[in-house]
Order: sequence, then C-alpha cells, then structure tokens
Amino acid sequence: MMTLSCSKKERVDLIVHNTTVYTVNEDFATAEAFAVKDGRFVAVGSNAEILEKYSADSTIDMQGKYVYPGFIDGHSHFCGLGENIVRYADLVGCRSFDEVLERLQAHAERYPSDWLLGRGWDQNLWPDKAFPNNKRLQELFPDKNICLTRIDGHAGLVSNSVLSMLGFDKTTHIDGGLIELGPGGQPTGILLDNAYDRAKAIIPKLTPAEKCRAMLAAQKACFEAGLSGVSDAGASIENIGLMDSLQSAGQLKIKISAMLNDDNATLDHFLPKGIIVKERLSVRGVKLYADGALGSRGANLLEPYADDPANRGLMINSLEYLDSVCQRAYDAGYQVSTHAIGDAGVRNVLQVYAKFLKGKNDMRWRIEHSQVVDSADFELYGKYSVIPAIQSTHATSDMGWAADRLGARRVRYAYAQQMLLQQNGWIVNGTDFPIESIKPLYTFYAAVARKDLDGRPAEGFQMENALTRKQALRSITIWAAKGYFEENNKGSIEAGKEADFVVLDGDIMTMPEKQLPQTAVLQLFVSGERVK
Repeated sequence: MMTLSCSKKERVDLIVHNTTVYTVNEDFATAEAFAVKDGRFVAVGSNAEILEKYSADSTIDMQGKYVYPGFIDGHSHFCGLGENIVRYADLVGCRSFDEVLERLQAHAERYPSDWLLGRGWDQNLWPDKAFPNNKRLQELFPDKNICLTRIDGHAGLVSNSVLSMLGFDKTTHIDGGLIELGPGGQPTGILLDNAYDRAKAIIPKLTPAEKCRAMLAAQKACFEAGLSGVSDAGASIENIGLMDSLQSAGQLKIKISAMLNDDNATLDHFLPKGIIVKERLSVRGVKLYADGALGSRGANLLEPYADDPANRGLMINSLEYLDSVCQRAYDAGYQVSTHAIGDAGVRNVLQVYAKFLKGKNDMRWRIEHSQVVDSADFELYGKYSVIPAIQSTHATSDMGWAADRLGARRVRYAYAQQMLLQQNGWIVNGTDFPIESIKPLYTFYAAVARKDLDGRPAEGFQMENALTRKQALRSITIWAAKGYFEENNKGSIEAGKEADFVVLDGDIMTMPEKQLPQTAVLQLFVSGERVK
C-alpha cells in the first residue's frame, strides 16, 4: 500500500515579502522576504523560499518598498528629549536673538510658570555671532527664573534671579566652568559648562508622572524617526528605574542601552550589581565628561582658539577624577564612554584609557564625539581599540564656523570620521539628540554627503572624511549595536536576531544624494510588533 505524505508549512507570526531587504549582514546581502516568530527573525531569503516554507496570520506585501534593520542611535539623550518635548521652548534654528525672544513669549503664554526654560539657541546662526546677554530677558520677563540652554548643552543664558540663587553675582570663578562678565565686571547671564550645570541643577525636577509622560513622548518621536533603539548617554538611577518599570509594564517598547551618570548614587547602586542585560534595557556603561563644546569655546585645545587667542577651552573634570571613575568601571567590568571634543580633551582621555586598556582589546571603551583630534593621536584609537562614537550631523552643523575656531591647519583633523573609522574598521554614529535632529536619515545624509539640508557646500565639507553608504548604514545599525556589545541580537536582519526593522519609501543605497533627507519612514517594527 502506498503512503502519501503532505509537508505542512511551518507556522510563524509574520511574513514580509515583495520587498528589497538590506540585511546589513557580514556580506551586506539583500533579500526579498523574511519570516518572524516570537519577536525574532526565523528565516531570510527569496519570496519563493519564504512563502513556500512558512505561513502566518499576518502577511505583508511591501509592494516593492525598502526594508532595513531598525535604526539605532549610538549616542543620544533620550530622557532629555522627553523633557524638552513637555517642558522647554524650542529655540533650534533661531536666526536672531529677536526670534529667540518671540518664541519665548509664545511659550510663556502657552505654559505659564515661574520658570521659563528653552533649549537650542545658537549664536553662530545670528548676524553678529556674539553671545547674548540677559538684559532684554529681564525687561520682557522680570518676574521669571530663566534658563536657556545653548544647542550643545554646554552653555546657557540665565536671568539675574538665577545668578543670585547660585551666588554668581558674588563670585567670578567656578572650577571647570565660566561665568561671563561684561562691562563693569558684572555677569552677563552667560554660563559655561560646570557653571551652567549648577544652574540646571536648581531647575525644579519633573514629577514622576511628568517623567513618565516625557519618556513616552520621547519614544513616540523616536518611533516616528525609525529608531528601534537608542543609547542614552548619561542616565540617573531614577531614570533607569523608570525605564525599567515602564518597559515591564509594556508601555516603553523602545530598546535602550543606558550609560550611567557618574554621580556617586548612580555608580554606587549599579556597579556592584555588575552588567545588567534585559529584553529591552541594558546597563553596562559609564558616561564621563572631559571637556566642553567647540561652539561655546569650551572644548579643550592644545593650542589657543584661532578666534580667541587667550582661550584654550577647559577640562570639566580633572585627569585624577577621570582615572578614579575609570578604575571603578574597569573593576566592575563596565564600559567607559567619555565626552571629548577638543584635541587636548581627546589626548587626555586617550592617556587615561591607556592605563587600563594597555593594548588591543575588546573592551570597547569609547570617546564620544572625537570632534578634533591631533594628527599624532589618531593611531592611538587603533593601538588601544578605542571606539569613536561620532555624530555626522555635528560636522554639517559646525562647518560654517569650525575653521574660525580652529584655523586652517587644525580644522583638517576635525570631524575626520573616515580617518577615525579606519583605526578599528568600524565606528558608532548617532545624533546627540536633542542637540541635533532626531532623524537617523539626516545622520546618513550628513555622513555620505557632508552637506547641510540645503545642499551646501556644493562640493561637500572635507569630503575625504565622508563615509560610504555602506559604512553609513552600518554606523546606524550593526555598528551602533556593536558599540554596546549587542551585535549578536540586533543591528541586522538575520535568522535568530530580534525582529527590529524599518520600512522606507525609497532606496537610500542608490537614490540621488539630494533625495536622502526627504525619504519617509513608512513603518517600524520592534521585536516583530508594529510600533509605527
């Protein structure tokens, strides 16, 4: 008697087909379809291979649209974005101080409060490019406590009431910071680095309910931009606890790699516990600050600023302090990520790291930003396996004035992202949001075109340091995951990995360069669940 057999299709949760899938695997292969089960990719292949072997309740015909791994922001401020959304006047892109004041007036009318907060002003966009003072703020808002954060987060303009609260009307010196003085030796309201950090510290904290709303608002913005994951570059014990509880409740679905703030309470709580890796939250890094920012002339330089010959910037923290926290992190098996922008700041961090790293290693200690590197120091990234975590949009935001700050010789080694990539063969890219736009597609465009959104300069900015499209895509997917030891679970579309993927309306690997910033995010899936 003859026995007939009928092979059944394997049941999965989701099938996606009729698409171009950029897997970003080791071979940078493309595919046409894939299957997802229990939040992970189970197979990737041709339409025929997937449709013949698998069946699912949910099958999506992408009708020729383009699929990429979920984008990952390698350096961002997730909690800061949320707080900005719910609390701060948006001052990004203001072309004059008058425009700043107009936006503040509108915000104050909409959100009445004793405190007037704003973020994102950049005097380099204004006709005179000079720091403002608080005189007109005092005239327009005499009864308010005011803190207006510069675009880089390292400087701010405050009201006289805030200066008085801090005692800055009676002192002129702050270690690792600057209180700007005007005619007659009176504070202008401009504070840099540690001085402005003290001002931010006295702003009333968000309530727990407000923090929840802020995180969910930040998540929504990330999902709209196509981000399935972020690295939060400096989170407190309270914020990490809230992330964990919101994720456990199923409300916060974005994947977060959190770097610890370096305050003692946060370090004392987490370091003894060792590395923490959960489904959507990992805690295995410490965030430190070496120097300030280039735009506010706080970045620490080996030689004086070309446009301020009496100034070399400043170190926010001493080498002894950096060394002590690195020792604690090293002993706990934690990764260290240090903000360093100026060439002196970068060199200082490399020297501190060398004590612990000694040579080639896989500890993946990082220098965040790495904006200005002395020509003699690039090789040290490779020698000690130090990973540059860069932001391509910083280059295109700063290119209009960077040469003024640095001079023609030194600017050649600023935003040298291709040179940095070559040291270890990979690089982490991010946005530093809310300092820059949250959109990873802007990061991709800035990395490959080295132009602003208006297509300037026509020839690109220092194109020898542009990334290729493959490098740029890897830098916001698999390399961003690798930057936090997560490349085996995310960052590419491969069987066994978490099913994080984004659907775009165009092919960013082949479309004309000028079309890249207009590419639309159509859908986003996190662990197989559609979130946009």
